[in-house]
Parts: sequence; structure tokens; C-alpha cells
Amino acid sequence: MAASLRIVVLTGAGISTESGIPDFRGPQGVWTKNPEAEKLATIDVYMSDPEVRRRAWRNRLESPTWDARPNAGHRALVDLDRRGVLHMLVTQNVDGLHIAAGHDPARVVEIHGTMREVMCMRCGNRLPMSDVLARVRAGEADPACKNETGGGPCGGILKSATISFGQNLVPEDLERAEEAARACDLLLAVGSTLSVYPAAGLVPVAHLSGAPVVIVNAEPTEYDPIAEAVVREPIGQVLPKIVG
Repeated sequence: MAASLRIVVLTGAGISTESGIPDFRGPQGVWTKNPEAEKLATIDVYMSDPEVRRRAWRNRLESPTWDARPNAGHRALVDLDRRGVLHMLVTQNVDGLHIAAGHDPARVVEIHGTMREVMCMRCGNRLPMSDVLARVRAGEADPACKNETGGGPCGGILKSATISFGQNLVPEDLERAEEAARACDLLLAVGSTLSVYPAAGLVPVAHLSGAPVVIVNAEPTEYDPIAEAVVREPIGQVLPKIVG
């Protein structure tokens, strides 16, 4: 870490668990404990089933993300940014905590989108999540797009601006992430099972380009054998020491 000048960091849900946001695939993960919940993140089901959308909006209202704050792990990565050695931070998380911690947004790729915004699936309009949640609290169980399109309100289905199962990643985001992985001199993977692609594929891209890989995660990953180091300790405790 001390010798690296172009570090790429890949983060997953594990870095946010200490902020009170549960992960998805860990032993206590949202989908581990309730496989049915995964349907809410499947685009075809969401688009075709109004009841699924109503449940999704209720879940968004109750999400622990709105009260979550960046933890010591997030703040440690900001130190890399401020020292000028962070080439790119690619996150699989949609909670927005890296930006809230103080990262330069230009160096952050939210590869799976963000739940801080809502997008219309018909016209593509985006607006703050808080605006739509206010409508849900006021009684709209399945709010529709109100964007004026010339012939009146659009009326399209709204969803969080996250990448659901069945949706493609934003090509520009994936390209930026892959270019950064090829150009880095160290890849640090934090709090990710490294089982969701194409994001997990950044690890072998960096490795094949000659960059050492360091993995900090509570559970084993398939890329542990190619890593220079694997750390299993709590992220908020060890990441400040690794980065420092």
C-alpha cells in the first residue's frame, strides 16, 4: 500500500454493515434470510407486478440507509483519495455512503447505481428519492412519473436508480471501471463476496495486468488464491491500519 500510487478500490456490502446496513449474501444477509426479497430487485417482476412495486416502496420507506452514516472503513478510503493515490473507487453499493464520507465524486463509480435517486422507466427522468418517498408517505402506494412530456404527465413506472437483476450496467461506468483496473498498481477489494459480475471481474483484470490484489472480507472468496494478502478482521478496525 505504501508503495502504490494508482490504487483501485472495489467495495461491496460488507463495508456498510458497520453503518447499520445489512448485506445481501452473508450469513445474516437480506437474501440469505429471505430469498423472496430478491424478487423486489428483479426487473421483470418489478415491472410486471404492481404488488411487488408496492412492497418495494414500503421497504424503501423503512430502509436503514436513510439513517446510516459513513463508518471508519469509508473514512479510511477517503484518506487515500486525499493523499492523491486513489485512482478509482468502484462500489457495488447503492447507499451513497462513499460520497457522503467525502470522496471526490469524479473518482467514484457506483457500478450498480444509487438508491438516492429515482428514475422513470419510460421517459428516463431522474429525481431525488426523498421527493418520491414523500409521495409514498402521503398515500401513493405505487407512484407514477409526473414528468411533463408535452401531452401531460408521463405516467411511467418509477424505480430506484439502481441496477436490478436483468438490467444491464451503464456501459460508460463499466468501461471506466475496467480501464482503471487495467491501469492500477494495486487493487484493494473490501467487503465483497466477489461473486457478482461483471464487477467481480475487475479483480482478475487487475491481476492479469500485473497489479497485486489485497482482499478484506469476512468470508472466503473465489479470488483468495491470487491475492497477495487476505484479511478477515472487521473492516472498520483493520482498514484504517491497512491504509494508514
